[in-house]
Amino acid sequence: MRIIKKSIIILITMVVLLIIAYRVNVYGIVLRRSYKKDYSEYVEKYSKEYDVDPLLVYSIIKAESNFNERAISTSGAIGLMQLMESTAKEVAVKEKMDYIEGETLLDAQSNIKIGIIYYKNLLTMYKGNTLLALTAYNAGIGNVENWISQGIIRKDGSDIENIPYKETNMYVRRIMKNYRIYTKI
Repeated sequence: MRIIKKSIIILITMVVLLIIAYRVNVYGIVLRRSYKKDYSEYVEKYSKEYDVDPLLVYSIIKAESNFNERAISTSGAIGLMQLMESTAKEVAVKEKMDYIEGETLLDAQSNIKIGIIYYKNLLTMYKGNTLLALTAYNAGIGNVENWISQGIIRKDGSDIENIPYKETNMYVRRIMKNYRIYTKI
C-alpha cells in the first residue's frame, strides 16, 4: 500500500512540475539562451539593407562560429560568419569597402556586412534558392556548379541530401534546423 501511495505522490509531483514548466515556458527560455541574437544591430541593419532574412543570418552565425567573433577555422575562415580572406576581400573591393587583411574579418560589423553581401550574391546566383546558396557558402560555388552539372544535385536544390561532402551536407541541415528554431522562438 505504501508503494502505491509513494508512486501516486511521485506521479502527481511530476505532473505538477510539468505544468509549471509549461506555464513558465522553460523550454523557450533555454532555447533563447542557446539560440542567441547577439550583434543584432548589425544583423538587422545589413539584412534589411541587402534583403536577406535576419533569422537565416543568425542561423549561419550560430552554425559557423556560435557567435564567437574571434573564431578561426582550421581552413582559415575567420570571424562570426567564417569568411575566407580571399572571398571577403573580393566582396569588399566590389562594394568599395575599406579592407585590411587580417583585421577586417575580426571586426563584427565588417564580418557580418561582408558575410551578408556574399550570401546575398549566392542567393541571387541561385535564383533565391536558400539550400543551394547555403551549400555554396560552405563548399564553394565551383563545387556546387560541378555537382549540378554531374547530376549529383538538382538545380532546384530539392535533393540537397545528395551533397557528397559530409561536412557540407551536415552544415546545410544544421543551418535549416537552426532556422526552424529561430523562427519558432
